[in-house]
Amino acid sequence: MSSKRQLKVERLLQKELSEIFRLESTINYQGAMISVTVVRISPDLSFAKVYISIFHPKGNRLEVFDTINENYLHTRHKLGERVGKQLRIIPELAFYLDDSLDYAAKIDELLKK
Repeated sequence: MSSKRQLKVERLLQKELSEIFRLESTINYQGAMISVTVVRISPDLSFAKVYISIFHPKGNRLEVFDTINENYLHTRHKLGERVGKQLRIIPELAFYLDDSLDYAAKIDELLKK
């Protein structure tokens, strides 16, 4: 069960990371559309799991995901610039690929048969 503070920080991180990915998608991420679907933060606010959904016209989702992990320090630095006045510690980030949309599409396809 998350506390009110955790929920507020999760929403803040989701909003700011979404904005960072939106601004840098054409430069660093081959024009992919990256959505931050869920952020879960530890009770001490030092570690955040970030679930992202990637839409790429050419279907290179895993390549874009690898690029996101390679640019981890840059992304964390940009996040620190944005939320540094609101958080004492900028959390460590772990990115996970959110495949819930793919799963829902697969279920939908199976139900149509």
